[in-house]
Amino acid sequence: MIKINGLSKSYGENQVLNNLSLQFSARKAYGIVGENGAGKTTFFRCIVGLESYSGTITAHLTPLKNHLGFLMTDPFFFSKITGKEYIRLLCNARGKTDLEIDSKNIFDLPLHQYAATYSTGMKKKLAITAILLQENSYFILDEPFNGLDIQSNIILTEIILKLKELDKIVLISSHIFSTLSDTCDEIHLLRKGLPIQSVPKSEFKNLEQEMKQITIGDRLEKLQLK
Repeated sequence: MIKINGLSKSYGENQVLNNLSLQFSARKAYGIVGENGAGKTTFFRCIVGLESYSGTITAHLTPLKNHLGFLMTDPFFFSKITGKEYIRLLCNARGKTDLEIDSKNIFDLPLHQYAATYSTGMKKKLAITAILLQENSYFILDEPFNGLDIQSNIILTEIILKLKELDKIVLISSHIFSTLSDTCDEIHLLRKGLPIQSVPKSEFKNLEQEMKQITIGDRLEKLQLK
């Protein structure tokens, strides 16, 4: 379990998260959605421990950061590190030293090449592989499907479903609603750092329609397309 209570975060006078309280349970995946600037990435960075905040974040495994795999929207790589060295570095940080990395290269990445030379999609697949091989209990995936090809999207969807079977907790942000519908048990909609709606899987279709109506409105009419 991960329990968030009264989480708030400001950058100067800009209140990004405002008294946010949520709870996440094992064997479930949760979608975190909202417009750009709604606070999704800041929320994730607070859980991971990359940001200071007020409020409390607790989990049944502590320290939380030592059991959590975080996929950033744009993963960072040192300029002179190969794909295999990157995986080994992250796994060593979790005490996982006896790994057959080549046999676990499910995305068929060129692990002997410098990771900095990878395409955007390849970098994301490398980062995903590394946090999976760490054997974490919690996973936070910030826009994991962006930049991936169709085949890799299918693989990642199945990975998330498997993680749920293994009693993991998975938090996902995505602008692609279908990916959340396929993987998540609940979706939490944020607006200006507040959870304005928490929706179970049975109501995902209604949420999608509501979001379309709010997002599109009369924008197409204003374009006067011909």
